[in-house]
Amino acid sequence: MTKPAKRTRTIELSQIRKMFEITNPNAINLGIGEPDFNVPENIKKAMIQSINDNDTHYTPNKGYIELREEIVKKFKKDNGIKTDPENIIVTVGASEALYMCAQAFIEKGDEVILPNPSFLSYEACINLADGKITPVNCKMENEFKLKASDVEEKINKNTKAIILNSPSNPTGAVMEKEDIKSIADLSMDNDFLIISDEIYEKIIYDKKHYSPAKWSDNVITLNGFSKTYAMTGLRIGYLNANEELCEELLKIHQYNIACATTTSQRGALEALRGPQDEVEKMIAEFKKRRNLIVKRLNEMGYETVNAEGAFYVFPKIEDENFVQNAAKAGVITVPGAAFGSNGKGHVRMSYANSYENIKKAMNILEENIPNGRN
Repeated sequence: MTKPAKRTRTIELSQIRKMFEITNPNAINLGIGEPDFNVPENIKKAMIQSINDNDTHYTPNKGYIELREEIVKKFKKDNGIKTDPENIIVTVGASEALYMCAQAFIEKGDEVILPNPSFLSYEACINLADGKITPVNCKMENEFKLKASDVEEKINKNTKAIILNSPSNPTGAVMEKEDIKSIADLSMDNDFLIISDEIYEKIIYDKKHYSPAKWSDNVITLNGFSKTYAMTGLRIGYLNANEELCEELLKIHQYNIACATTTSQRGALEALRGPQDEVEKMIAEFKKRRNLIVKRLNEMGYETVNAEGAFYVFPKIEDENFVQNAAKAGVITVPGAAFGSNGKGHVRMSYANSYENIKKAMNILEENIPNGRN
């Protein structure tokens, strides 16, 4: 067998996906991070119209100009970021945008500061670029929030970048404004990049979202339509960076993807221009589910932070067999260790499932894993 490249040998397949192989088809899925809502009707109609209009040819590498113009308006209105359509690249989901950042700017010897725990793709992308991870522990006593003071301690001459993700996958933590601003200031003072993954920006409860690009020019802001508009399978995202950074990112995008799908771009345009009622309904429902799952887990003795955003909770569950036993009983979850060493002793549960299914899942856990309590 032909040997794989060294850069792929240390990469493991997603533990999130592995969970599907050990469960029965009737299990309640609290493992996957995907809204259980349908794409809003106005967005569907825009995409259908795109197909009927034979809008199926290449777009500019950076994406349709009208979509990029709408994204510029969104950044100004929602994030206080002033940018230009030429500094926007429409991507195949935020995942492609993340990979582009790693390939364009990280090389052997570069250190990337990474919250621990954090989304497992971050570590993989850094490793594929031959970078070195510098973890910063996000502690449960701080509600898993990344603190600027902890980041500052990790900065050295080899620090090339930091990845921020607020609201966070897997913890649901929302960073405080002062920490985001302080890290933005640090990026300017120490000349390192901030890769800010803001894909869960709209799914936030009783808090306000802040973008580091409001205070620093050394920021690449990643976002997309998958979570907010339930467009996961349509693979459509975008990034914003200054002109110099954007030119380097475009090299990776151009030779890897060429352009994002035309139909998805038309849907994304309608998502931004159209009514936001369905988004507001979805967020209200997620908050209701969050309240349920946190309450039930705490009642069962699993200490759980009242997550302020995204659609995940990260209860403290030190039973090493919990995930496997839960799967056998009919509830899919994900081991916290998949998200970094600081995730050990925790389990990620997604409440992107119906209220009734979450209630059933909690009943199953309570009835079948009584010895798993802390």
